[in-house]
Amino acid sequence: MNHFYFPGRFTPKFGSISFLILLMLICLTAAAQDNSLSEPVYQMPPDEIAALIDAPPTPRISIGPDGEWMAILDRPGYPSIEELALPELRLAGLRIDPKVSGPSRISYYTGITFKKIASLDDKELAGLPEKARIGNFSWSPDGQKIAFTNTSPEGIELWVADIDKAIAMRLGQFYLNDIYGSPYYWHPDSRTLICKIIPPDRGDAPEASPVPSGPVIRQNDGEIAPAVTYADLLMNSHDEALLEYFLQCQLTIISLDGEMRNIGRSGMIAGAEPSPDGQYILVETIHRPFSYTVPISRFPRLVEVWNLEGTVVRKVVDQPLAENIPTVSDAVRTGPRDINWRSDEAAMLYWAEALDNGDPRLEAEVRDQIYTLVAPFKGNPIPLFALNFRYNFIIWSSDDLAIIYEKWWKTRNIKAWAFAPGSMRVDPELIFDYSREDRYHHPGTPMTHNNEAGKEVLLLSKDGKSMFLTGEGGSPEGDRPFLDKLNLVTKEKTRLWQSEAPYYETVLDLPDPGDSKILTMRESITEPPNAFVRDLDNAKLEQITFFPNPTPQLMEIQKEQIRYAREDGLSLTATLYLPAGYTPESGPLPMLMWAYPTEFKSADAAGQVTDSPYRFIRVGWWSPILWVTRGYAILDDAGMPIVGEGDEEPNDSFVEQLVADARAAVDEVVRRGVADRNRIAVGGHSYGAFMAANLLAHSDLFRAGLARSGAYNRTLTPFGFQNEDRTLWESPETYYEMSPFMHVDSINEPILLVHGELDNNSGTYPMQSERFYNALKGYGATVRLVMLPYESHSYRARESIMHVLWESDRWLEKYVKNAPPREVDNLSRQSTDN
Repeated sequence: MNHFYFPGRFTPKFGSISFLILLMLICLTAAAQDNSLSEPVYQMPPDEIAALIDAPPTPRISIGPDGEWMAILDRPGYPSIEELALPELRLAGLRIDPKVSGPSRISYYTGITFKKIASLDDKELAGLPEKARIGNFSWSPDGQKIAFTNTSPEGIELWVADIDKAIAMRLGQFYLNDIYGSPYYWHPDSRTLICKIIPPDRGDAPEASPVPSGPVIRQNDGEIAPAVTYADLLMNSHDEALLEYFLQCQLTIISLDGEMRNIGRSGMIAGAEPSPDGQYILVETIHRPFSYTVPISRFPRLVEVWNLEGTVVRKVVDQPLAENIPTVSDAVRTGPRDINWRSDEAAMLYWAEALDNGDPRLEAEVRDQIYTLVAPFKGNPIPLFALNFRYNFIIWSSDDLAIIYEKWWKTRNIKAWAFAPGSMRVDPELIFDYSREDRYHHPGTPMTHNNEAGKEVLLLSKDGKSMFLTGEGGSPEGDRPFLDKLNLVTKEKTRLWQSEAPYYETVLDLPDPGDSKILTMRESITEPPNAFVRDLDNAKLEQITFFPNPTPQLMEIQKEQIRYAREDGLSLTATLYLPAGYTPESGPLPMLMWAYPTEFKSADAAGQVTDSPYRFIRVGWWSPILWVTRGYAILDDAGMPIVGEGDEEPNDSFVEQLVADARAAVDEVVRRGVADRNRIAVGGHSYGAFMAANLLAHSDLFRAGLARSGAYNRTLTPFGFQNEDRTLWESPETYYEMSPFMHVDSINEPILLVHGELDNNSGTYPMQSERFYNALKGYGATVRLVMLPYESHSYRARESIMHVLWESDRWLEKYVKNAPPREVDNLSRQSTDN
């Protein structure tokens, strides 16, 4: 039987220190490759799994701003490994395709069809280039046109189309810079666009000298500047030169008839948002000094207001390099941040500023102050709203009404206030006060629509007295999305509609608040999501898209949302899938359990039901449901709450709670007779992989594990991880106890490790899996490490995906489905007593 380590506080002893030294030696000396492996090639999983991966993707839809038209966007299948292997630069947290000056890893569309919602008439967009790679799709403010980019081999082109004509055309012969921030913006007149184009005189990219001019030096003069483990950071002066070169762009105003006019100076322009009246542009420009310890989001940036001639009207702020933001939740940079146009005014800026130095650990009665500054942007900004918590966002409506949200992570509290921006004499009213963890009492999110300038504003009833709310509708029966109407005068709330079994249906749009018709997306276990027009007066339902079931072979799969209790009484939820034709007489099956731990401050919230039993059975490369076609029972999204109420932090008892969660799940499926207790595997991705490794280290509940792109040694992420705000030095026992790397001597079940070689997720560097593998190998564990070339934290190439599924299937077949009884299982080693 495996044992927990350090049930009390962590006290370093000679034995534990010796153990750490041993592990370090193992990691340094166990780098030799497995000699039994020949030259590896990509493999294919069984046909039933491969067919699900190759199923055609369902198109995506986009509703126009006036609710008259819908765009249906076609999606391709998974890209090839050849696409991922194309040249790529990794600079300051960005991944750049140097050939086109755009992102190197993007999803794109291949075709567009317009559908008129009232008549259901279709118009397929003609004139697209062959093998179109469509991105950055957006509607014009008047809803009669669209713009999008096409990534050609030479660069990123700007295309537009009038919906009535449904013919696409390229706008100009320039190429856009799409590396950082939006590459273009619609002007409110719907006839022109503001674009970030590559300067024609940019020249060739700087080349690295093979001989360095000197060492790379970093220095800190006593300033406290913690940083999490960011990936793809700048490494040297050549990286700096490359970043500056590729970010260069020129702002250009382009009309739909092709006339072009450059405005202002070129530079490393991140954003260029026009004001609602179209007279000004809010321009953000990145500048030096750069950093080798934080990504581009922390770099200095100059925020200015320009007129349409490119003249600087007002310098709003020159934000310095932000290397010293605390690594705790709700920490922010000092000075003006989140600078935006007020969407319901002609030209008024607003922003937030921290009054607690951006550090939530400091005592402060007021945390954030909202300021405004109106055209012509003279004088000092005007204080608008003081917040006790951290500013979240504002939904604007008029001088008489806006909704402002504030949040506080430590208590998980969210508040929303209704206030009158045009009158300081009108007291704000608290309209929502809830916990972000409490699904059952979430009030919903206010609905918005785009005004004539194309800016998002609050959607109100015709009399202006009520707003509309949509939400997931969490309940003990599962999620039941809803539409509510809230009277802002009386605070009376009326439920206009709620999803009903056996369907899961969500609100897409309320085109006319004076009409009874809403647009929804509806699905069931066997029916894929499709769009409908629902009449609330007569309950009439009209289907407007007819996307087929991409995986009809799963029609007979059995799905059930189950509930069970942890040993301390905490209620847990999971979704159970059983193969087609399974009956109780079939007996217990081998099972794969897939999960992801979640921290809570409230046991009541942790025990709430998540998701809906009526969702369509979706499968992707990440989904454990694939193995239901191979005769396995699947327990997906098994509840893994980690609760820390009051002054306790959830991670203070992470291992104990994790094992209790898993034991409850295993006991329940065994009690139901659907799973064989001796043939259950556990798996997960990222923090789920971390979970799987911990469960193998601290329990004997599972026969094998699948761990993809995880982190296993928390001392490599010393300034916090996931939702842990304490540093390694503040809570060493937590970092030690939670690290499966520190407990490899207790892992006596086979574990398959998979990791992308170019993982850019904070905290899950590829070395996490490499060092974990070396440590496990050094202790004689049954372990296999699969490193995927060119893949990041999530996997994209079809070859990579198919190979991961082949590896996983072989692992499950050998070590779970066909595993011998435990008492005769030839384990590589036995658990070490401690």
